[in-house]
Amino acid sequence: MKKGQLGFLTSTHAVNDLYQGAIPAMLPFLMSERHYSYAAVSGLAFAASGVSSLFQPLFGLLSDRKPRTWLVPAGFITAALGVVAAGLSGNYVFTWLCVALAGIGIAAYHPPATSQARAAGGSSQKAMSVFSVGGTVGGAAAPALVTLVIGSAGFDGSYLLAAPALIMAALWAIKGPWMRWRGYTETAPLVTATSAKSAEDSTRRADDWRAFGRLVAVIIGWSIPFVTVTSLVSLHAQRDLGQSAGAGAAVLTVYTAAGAVGTLLGGWVGDRYGRMTSVRVGYLVAFPALLGIAWAPAFPVLVASAALFGAAMFLPFAAQVTLAQDYLPNRPGTASGLTLGLAMAAGGLCSPAFGWLADSSGLRAAFYALLIAFVIPVAMAMRLPDRVLDSPGPQAPEPVGAANTGSTQ
Repeated sequence: MKKGQLGFLTSTHAVNDLYQGAIPAMLPFLMSERHYSYAAVSGLAFAASGVSSLFQPLFGLLSDRKPRTWLVPAGFITAALGVVAAGLSGNYVFTWLCVALAGIGIAAYHPPATSQARAAGGSSQKAMSVFSVGGTVGGAAAPALVTLVIGSAGFDGSYLLAAPALIMAALWAIKGPWMRWRGYTETAPLVTATSAKSAEDSTRRADDWRAFGRLVAVIIGWSIPFVTVTSLVSLHAQRDLGQSAGAGAAVLTVYTAAGAVGTLLGGWVGDRYGRMTSVRVGYLVAFPALLGIAWAPAFPVLVASAALFGAAMFLPFAAQVTLAQDYLPNRPGTASGLTLGLAMAAGGLCSPAFGWLADSSGLRAAFYALLIAFVIPVAMAMRLPDRVLDSPGPQAPEPVGAANTGSTQ
Protein backbone atom coordinates (compact mmCIF):
# COMPACT_ATOMS: atom_id res chain seq x y z
CA MET A 1 0.00 0.00 0.00
CA LYS A 2 1.34 3.45 -0.93
CA LYS A 3 0.11 5.46 2.04
CA GLY A 4 1.28 8.88 0.84
CA GLN A 5 -0.48 8.53 -2.48
CA LEU A 6 -3.61 7.12 -0.87
CA GLY A 7 -3.65 9.92 1.72
CA PHE A 8 -3.43 12.65 -0.88
CA LEU A 9 -6.15 11.06 -3.01
CA THR A 10 -8.32 10.81 0.12
CA SER A 11 -7.89 14.57 0.64
CA THR A 12 -8.96 15.32 -2.92
CA HIS A 13 -11.97 13.04 -2.39
CA ALA A 14 -12.98 15.07 0.66
CA VAL A 15 -12.87 18.30 -1.35
CA ASN A 16 -14.74 16.84 -4.32
CA ASP A 17 -17.57 15.38 -2.25
CA LEU A 18 -17.77 18.53 -0.18
CA TYR A 19 -19.46 20.04 -3.23
CA GLN A 20 -21.63 16.97 -3.68
CA GLY A 21 -22.85 17.46 -0.12
CA ALA A 22 -23.17 21.23 -0.51
CA ILE A 23 -26.08 20.90 -2.91
CA PRO A 24 -28.55 19.13 -0.56
CA ALA A 25 -27.35 21.44 2.23
CA MET A 26 -28.38 24.43 0.11
CA LEU A 27 -31.91 23.12 -0.54
CA PRO A 28 -33.57 24.40 2.68
CA PHE A 29 -32.11 27.88 2.02
CA LEU A 30 -33.39 27.75 -1.56
CA MET A 31 -36.86 26.80 -0.32
CA SER A 32 -36.98 29.60 2.25
CA GLU A 33 -35.40 32.38 0.17
CA ARG A 34 -36.51 31.48 -3.35
CA HIS A 35 -39.75 29.68 -2.38
CA TYR A 36 -39.03 26.47 -4.29
CA SER A 37 -41.44 23.54 -3.87
CA TYR A 38 -40.47 20.01 -2.82
CA ALA A 39 -40.64 18.98 -6.48
CA ALA A 40 -38.36 21.86 -7.46
CA VAL A 41 -35.68 21.02 -4.89
CA SER A 42 -35.96 17.33 -5.79
CA GLY A 43 -35.32 18.41 -9.36
CA LEU A 44 -32.11 20.04 -8.19
CA ALA A 45 -31.19 16.80 -6.41
CA PHE A 46 -31.64 15.05 -9.75
CA ALA A 47 -29.44 17.63 -11.47
CA ALA A 48 -26.69 16.92 -8.94
CA SER A 49 -26.93 13.15 -8.59
CA GLY A 50 -28.74 12.02 -11.71
CA VAL A 51 -26.81 14.04 -14.28
CA SER A 52 -23.55 13.28 -12.49
CA SER A 53 -24.30 9.58 -12.47
CA LEU A 54 -25.19 9.49 -16.15
CA PHE A 55 -21.82 11.00 -17.05
CA GLN A 56 -19.68 8.81 -14.80
CA PRO A 57 -19.68 5.72 -17.08
CA LEU A 58 -18.33 7.90 -19.90
CA PHE A 59 -15.49 9.13 -17.72
CA GLY A 60 -14.88 5.53 -16.63
CA LEU A 61 -14.48 4.42 -20.25
CA LEU A 62 -12.10 7.30 -20.90
CA SER A 63 -10.02 6.34 -17.85
CA ASP A 64 -9.70 2.73 -19.04
CA ARG A 65 -8.62 3.69 -22.56
CA LYS A 66 -5.96 6.27 -21.66
CA PRO A 67 -4.68 7.79 -18.42
CA ARG A 68 -6.37 11.15 -17.88
CA THR A 69 -5.34 12.09 -14.38
CA TRP A 70 -6.05 15.76 -15.09
CA LEU A 71 -9.72 14.82 -14.65
CA VAL A 72 -9.15 14.63 -10.88
CA PRO A 73 -8.40 18.35 -10.33
CA ALA A 74 -10.61 19.41 -13.22
CA GLY A 75 -13.46 17.52 -11.59
CA PHE A 76 -13.44 19.16 -8.18
CA ILE A 77 -12.73 22.61 -9.66
CA THR A 78 -15.73 22.28 -11.98
CA ALA A 79 -17.87 21.07 -9.07
CA ALA A 80 -16.90 24.15 -7.06
CA LEU A 81 -17.67 26.44 -10.00
CA GLY A 82 -21.13 24.94 -10.41
CA VAL A 83 -22.02 25.22 -6.71
CA VAL A 84 -20.83 28.84 -6.49
CA ALA A 85 -22.72 29.81 -9.65
CA ALA A 86 -25.88 28.09 -8.40
CA GLY A 87 -25.71 30.14 -5.20
CA LEU A 88 -25.26 33.40 -7.09
CA SER A 89 -28.04 32.66 -9.58
CA GLY A 90 -31.56 33.90 -8.99
CA ASN A 91 -33.22 31.97 -11.81
CA TYR A 92 -34.39 28.38 -11.31
CA VAL A 93 -33.42 27.14 -14.78
CA PHE A 94 -29.94 28.66 -14.52
CA THR A 95 -29.61 27.27 -10.98
CA TRP A 96 -30.54 23.81 -12.29
CA LEU A 97 -27.93 24.08 -15.06
CA CYS A 98 -25.26 25.19 -12.60
CA VAL A 99 -26.04 22.30 -10.25
CA ALA A 100 -25.86 19.95 -13.26
CA LEU A 101 -22.43 21.40 -14.10
CA ALA A 102 -21.32 20.67 -10.55
CA GLY A 103 -22.61 17.12 -10.98
CA ILE A 104 -20.57 16.66 -14.15
CA GLY A 105 -17.46 17.83 -12.35
CA ILE A 106 -18.14 15.35 -9.54
CA ALA A 107 -18.60 12.64 -12.19
CA ALA A 108 -15.30 13.46 -13.88
CA TYR A 109 -13.42 13.04 -10.61
CA HIS A 110 -14.60 9.65 -9.39
CA PRO A 111 -13.54 6.98 -11.96
CA PRO A 112 -9.87 8.01 -12.31
CA ALA A 113 -9.48 8.77 -8.61
CA THR A 114 -11.13 5.50 -7.52
CA SER A 115 -8.95 3.48 -9.89
CA GLN A 116 -5.83 5.19 -8.57
CA ALA A 117 -6.93 4.52 -4.99
CA ARG A 118 -7.44 0.80 -5.75
CA ALA A 119 -4.00 0.66 -7.38
CA ALA A 120 -2.44 2.34 -4.34
CA GLY A 121 -4.27 0.16 -1.81
CA GLY A 122 -4.22 -3.20 -3.58
CA SER A 123 -6.76 -5.73 -2.34
CA SER A 124 -7.17 -4.13 1.08
CA GLN A 125 -10.78 -3.27 1.89
CA LYS A 126 -9.49 -0.93 4.58
CA ALA A 127 -7.49 1.06 2.01
CA MET A 128 -10.54 1.56 -0.18
CA SER A 129 -12.61 2.45 2.88
CA VAL A 130 -10.05 5.12 3.84
CA PHE A 131 -10.30 6.64 0.36
CA SER A 132 -14.09 6.39 0.44
CA VAL A 133 -14.34 7.98 3.86
CA GLY A 134 -12.56 11.04 2.51
CA GLY A 135 -15.63 11.69 0.39
CA THR A 136 -17.93 11.00 3.30
CA VAL A 137 -16.04 13.43 5.53
CA GLY A 138 -16.27 16.08 2.81
CA GLY A 139 -20.00 15.49 2.53
CA ALA A 140 -20.39 15.67 6.30
CA ALA A 141 -18.57 19.01 6.42
CA ALA A 142 -20.72 20.49 3.67
CA PRO A 143 -23.85 21.37 5.73
CA ALA A 144 -21.77 23.21 8.33
CA LEU A 145 -19.85 25.15 5.67
CA VAL A 146 -22.99 26.01 3.71
CA THR A 147 -24.83 27.08 6.86
CA LEU A 148 -21.88 29.20 7.95
CA VAL A 149 -21.48 30.93 4.58
CA ILE A 150 -25.07 31.29 3.36
CA GLY A 151 -26.56 31.62 6.83
CA SER A 152 -24.31 34.59 7.61
CA ALA A 153 -23.62 36.17 4.22
CA GLY A 154 -26.61 34.96 2.21
CA PHE A 155 -26.34 33.62 -1.31
CA ASP A 156 -24.27 36.68 -2.26
CA GLY A 157 -21.43 35.12 -0.26
CA SER A 158 -21.51 31.86 -2.21
CA TYR A 159 -18.14 32.63 -3.78
CA LEU A 160 -16.58 31.76 -0.41
CA LEU A 161 -17.56 28.13 -1.00
CA ALA A 162 -14.85 27.91 -3.67
CA ALA A 163 -12.03 28.17 -1.10
CA PRO A 164 -11.52 24.39 -0.47
CA ALA A 165 -11.24 23.65 -4.20
CA LEU A 166 -8.79 26.50 -4.77
CA ILE A 167 -6.58 25.34 -1.90
CA MET A 168 -6.57 21.73 -3.11
CA ALA A 169 -5.89 22.83 -6.70
CA ALA A 170 -2.84 24.72 -5.45
CA LEU A 171 -1.62 21.63 -3.58
CA TRP A 172 -2.17 19.51 -6.67
CA ALA A 173 -0.12 21.98 -8.75
CA ILE A 174 2.86 21.99 -6.41
CA LYS A 175 3.05 18.27 -5.62
CA GLY A 176 4.46 17.46 -9.09
CA PRO A 177 7.78 19.34 -8.63
CA TRP A 178 8.06 17.97 -5.07
CA MET A 179 7.74 14.40 -6.28
CA ARG A 180 10.25 14.98 -9.09
CA TRP A 181 12.68 16.24 -6.45
CA ARG A 182 12.19 12.90 -4.73
CA GLY A 183 13.47 11.23 -7.91
CA TYR A 184 10.24 10.29 -9.64
CA THR A 185 8.92 11.44 -12.99
CA GLU A 186 5.48 12.10 -14.35
CA THR A 187 6.21 9.62 -17.15
CA ALA A 188 6.80 6.64 -14.85
CA PRO A 189 5.71 3.35 -16.43
CA LEU A 190 2.37 1.96 -15.46
CA VAL A 191 3.94 -1.25 -14.17
CA THR A 192 7.40 -2.46 -13.37
CA ALA A 193 9.02 -5.53 -14.87
CA THR A 194 8.18 -7.47 -11.71
CA SER A 195 4.49 -6.56 -12.01
CA ALA A 196 4.25 -7.09 -15.77
CA LYS A 197 3.33 -10.74 -15.31
CA SER A 198 0.64 -9.80 -12.81
CA ALA A 199 -0.84 -7.30 -15.26
CA GLU A 200 -0.68 -9.87 -18.05
CA ASP A 201 -2.45 -12.43 -15.87
CA SER A 202 -5.09 -9.83 -15.02
CA THR A 203 -5.99 -9.32 -18.66
CA ARG A 204 -6.69 -13.03 -18.99
CA ARG A 205 -9.23 -13.03 -16.17
CA ALA A 206 -12.72 -13.03 -17.59
CA ASP A 207 -15.14 -10.24 -16.81
CA ASP A 208 -18.23 -11.58 -15.03
CA TRP A 209 -20.92 -9.35 -16.50
CA ARG A 210 -23.78 -11.38 -15.05
CA ALA A 211 -22.64 -10.95 -11.46
CA PHE A 212 -21.77 -7.34 -12.20
CA GLY A 213 -25.31 -6.74 -13.47
CA ARG A 214 -26.73 -8.09 -10.22
CA LEU A 215 -24.47 -5.79 -8.26
CA VAL A 216 -25.58 -2.82 -10.37
CA ALA A 217 -29.22 -3.69 -9.59
CA VAL A 218 -28.42 -3.74 -5.86
CA ILE A 219 -26.63 -0.39 -6.05
CA ILE A 220 -29.58 1.10 -7.95
CA GLY A 221 -31.76 0.06 -5.03
CA TRP A 222 -29.17 1.50 -2.63
CA SER A 223 -29.00 4.85 -4.40
CA ILE A 224 -32.72 5.60 -4.33
CA PRO A 225 -33.05 5.86 -0.52
CA PHE A 226 -29.57 7.38 -0.22
CA VAL A 227 -30.30 10.30 -2.56
CA THR A 228 -33.87 10.80 -1.33
CA VAL A 229 -32.97 10.79 2.37
CA THR A 230 -30.05 13.13 1.67
CA SER A 231 -32.31 15.64 -0.07
CA LEU A 232 -35.32 15.41 2.28
CA VAL A 233 -34.14 14.53 5.80
CA SER A 234 -33.32 18.10 6.84
CA LEU A 235 -36.69 19.26 5.51
CA HIS A 236 -38.31 16.41 7.46
CA ALA A 237 -36.77 17.79 10.66
CA GLN A 238 -38.00 21.31 9.93
CA ARG A 239 -41.44 20.72 8.44
CA ASP A 240 -42.64 17.67 10.38
CA LEU A 241 -40.84 18.09 13.69
CA GLY A 242 -40.80 21.90 13.92
CA GLN A 243 -37.03 22.30 14.08
CA SER A 244 -34.91 25.23 12.88
CA ALA A 245 -32.83 25.39 9.71
CA GLY A 246 -29.75 24.87 11.87
CA ALA A 247 -31.23 21.71 13.35
CA GLY A 248 -32.07 20.49 9.86
CA ALA A 249 -28.47 21.03 8.81
CA ALA A 250 -27.33 19.26 11.97
CA VAL A 251 -29.29 16.09 11.24
CA LEU A 252 -27.90 16.06 7.70
CA THR A 253 -24.40 16.44 9.16
CA VAL A 254 -25.01 13.57 11.58
CA TYR A 255 -26.31 11.43 8.73
CA THR A 256 -23.26 12.02 6.53
CA ALA A 257 -20.77 11.84 9.42
CA ALA A 258 -22.24 8.47 10.42
CA GLY A 259 -21.60 7.43 6.84
CA ALA A 260 -17.90 8.11 7.39
CA VAL A 261 -17.92 5.87 10.46
CA GLY A 262 -19.78 3.17 8.54
CA THR A 263 -17.31 3.34 5.65
CA LEU A 264 -14.30 2.82 7.92
CA LEU A 265 -16.09 0.11 9.89
CA GLY A 266 -17.03 -1.62 6.64
CA GLY A 267 -13.40 -1.71 5.53
CA TRP A 268 -12.34 -3.25 8.85
CA VAL A 269 -15.16 -5.81 8.75
CA GLY A 270 -14.34 -6.62 5.12
CA ASP A 271 -10.67 -7.32 5.84
CA ARG A 272 -11.41 -9.33 8.99
CA TYR A 273 -14.61 -11.22 8.16
CA GLY A 274 -14.92 -10.91 4.38
CA ARG A 275 -16.42 -8.12 2.36
CA MET A 276 -19.73 -9.92 1.84
CA THR A 277 -20.29 -9.71 5.59
CA SER A 278 -20.11 -5.92 5.45
CA VAL A 279 -22.50 -5.89 2.46
CA ARG A 280 -25.15 -8.10 4.07
CA VAL A 281 -24.99 -6.60 7.55
CA GLY A 282 -25.18 -3.09 6.10
CA TYR A 283 -28.37 -3.72 4.15
CA LEU A 284 -30.04 -5.64 6.98
CA VAL A 285 -29.41 -2.83 9.48
CA ALA A 286 -30.30 -0.04 7.04
CA PHE A 287 -33.87 -1.28 6.61
CA PRO A 288 -35.10 -0.78 10.22
CA ALA A 289 -33.11 2.47 10.41
CA LEU A 290 -35.04 3.82 7.42
CA LEU A 291 -38.25 2.81 9.18
CA GLY A 292 -37.11 4.88 12.15
CA ILE A 293 -36.63 7.95 9.92
CA ALA A 294 -40.14 7.59 8.49
CA TRP A 295 -41.78 7.00 11.88
CA ALA A 296 -39.71 9.39 14.06
CA PRO A 297 -42.14 11.14 16.46
CA ALA A 298 -39.45 13.44 17.89
CA PHE A 299 -36.21 15.04 16.77
CA PRO A 300 -33.87 12.83 18.89
CA VAL A 301 -35.42 9.72 17.32
CA LEU A 302 -34.87 11.19 13.86
CA VAL A 303 -31.23 11.99 14.64
CA ALA A 304 -30.57 8.49 16.02
CA SER A 305 -32.31 6.83 13.08
CA ALA A 306 -30.48 9.00 10.54
CA ALA A 307 -27.15 8.20 12.21
CA LEU A 308 -27.84 4.46 12.14
CA PHE A 309 -29.09 4.63 8.56
CA GLY A 310 -26.03 6.59 7.40
CA ALA A 311 -23.61 4.15 9.04
CA ALA A 312 -25.46 1.09 7.74
CA MET A 313 -25.75 2.42 4.18
CA PHE A 314 -22.02 3.04 3.97
CA LEU A 315 -20.94 -0.20 5.64
CA PRO A 316 -20.99 -1.98 2.21
CA PHE A 317 -19.63 1.00 0.24
CA ALA A 318 -15.93 0.07 -0.10
CA ALA A 319 -16.84 -3.60 -0.59
CA GLN A 320 -19.20 -2.72 -3.44
CA VAL A 321 -16.47 -0.72 -5.21
CA THR A 322 -13.83 -3.46 -4.99
CA LEU A 323 -16.40 -6.16 -5.77
CA ALA A 324 -17.38 -4.31 -8.96
CA GLN A 325 -13.73 -4.04 -9.99
CA ASP A 326 -13.20 -7.75 -9.31
CA TYR A 327 -16.27 -8.66 -11.36
CA LEU A 328 -14.72 -6.65 -14.23
CA PRO A 329 -10.95 -6.98 -13.61
CA ASN A 330 -10.10 -5.89 -17.15
CA ARG A 331 -12.26 -2.74 -17.01
CA PRO A 332 -11.83 -1.17 -13.55
CA GLY A 333 -12.60 2.36 -14.70
CA THR A 334 -15.77 1.17 -16.41
CA ALA A 335 -16.72 -0.79 -13.27
CA SER A 336 -16.25 2.31 -11.13
CA GLY A 337 -18.12 4.51 -13.58
CA LEU A 338 -21.10 2.19 -13.90
CA THR A 339 -21.47 1.37 -10.19
CA LEU A 340 -20.75 4.86 -8.88
CA GLY A 341 -22.35 6.47 -11.92
CA LEU A 342 -25.13 4.90 -13.96
CA ALA A 343 -26.42 2.83 -11.05
CA MET A 344 -26.47 5.91 -8.87
CA ALA A 345 -28.46 7.75 -11.54
CA ALA A 346 -31.55 5.88 -10.41
CA GLY A 347 -31.44 7.75 -7.12
CA GLY A 348 -31.44 11.10 -8.86
CA LEU A 349 -34.07 10.02 -11.38
CA CYS A 350 -36.43 8.81 -8.66
CA SER A 351 -35.85 11.71 -6.30
CA PRO A 352 -38.34 14.06 -8.06
CA ALA A 353 -41.01 11.34 -7.82
CA PHE A 354 -40.62 11.18 -4.05
CA GLY A 355 -40.61 14.98 -3.99
CA TRP A 356 -43.95 15.06 -5.78
CA LEU A 357 -45.30 12.48 -3.33
CA ALA A 358 -44.10 14.67 -0.45
CA ASP A 359 -45.86 17.69 -2.00
CA SER A 360 -49.15 15.80 -2.30
CA SER A 361 -49.14 13.51 0.73
CA GLY A 362 -46.40 14.75 3.06
CA LEU A 363 -42.83 13.77 3.79
CA ARG A 364 -43.72 10.79 5.96
CA ALA A 365 -45.66 9.20 3.09
CA ALA A 366 -42.63 9.67 0.86
CA PHE A 367 -40.36 7.96 3.40
CA TYR A 368 -42.75 5.02 3.86
CA ALA A 369 -42.92 4.56 0.07
CA LEU A 370 -39.12 4.64 0.06
CA LEU A 371 -39.09 1.89 2.68
CA ILE A 372 -41.25 -0.36 0.51
CA ALA A 373 -38.96 0.18 -2.50
CA PHE A 374 -35.92 -0.68 -0.38
CA VAL A 375 -37.11 -4.26 0.24
CA ILE A 376 -35.91 -5.43 -3.19
CA PRO A 377 -32.23 -4.39 -2.94
CA VAL A 378 -32.02 -5.73 0.60
CA ALA A 379 -33.17 -9.14 -0.60
CA MET A 380 -30.85 -9.09 -3.62
CA ALA A 381 -27.82 -8.07 -1.55
CA MET A 382 -28.16 -11.25 0.49
CA ARG A 383 -27.53 -13.34 -2.65
CA LEU A 384 -24.61 -11.49 -4.23
CA PRO A 385 -21.66 -13.83 -4.96
CA ASP A 386 -18.13 -12.97 -3.90
CA ARG A 387 -15.21 -13.13 -6.31
CA VAL A 388 -11.69 -13.44 -4.95
CA LEU A 389 -8.88 -12.46 -7.31
CA ASP A 390 -5.17 -12.25 -6.76
CA SER A 391 -3.98 -8.98 -5.27
CA PRO A 392 -2.67 -6.43 -7.76
CA GLY A 393 1.06 -6.63 -8.27
CA PRO A 394 3.45 -4.03 -6.87
CA GLN A 395 3.60 -0.84 -8.85
CA ALA A 396 6.33 1.56 -9.74
CA PRO A 397 6.65 4.52 -7.39
CA GLU A 398 5.04 7.50 -9.01
CA PRO A 399 3.43 10.73 -7.93
CA VAL A 400 -0.22 11.10 -7.14
CA GLY A 401 -1.91 12.17 -10.32
CA ALA A 402 0.57 10.33 -12.54
CA ALA A 403 -0.78 7.85 -15.03
CA ASN A 404 -1.72 4.93 -12.82
CA THR A 405 -5.32 4.18 -13.52
CA GLY A 406 -7.10 1.08 -12.30
CA SER A 407 -6.04 -0.79 -15.46
CA THR A 408 -2.87 -1.63 -13.56
CA GLN A 409 -4.64 -3.72 -10.98
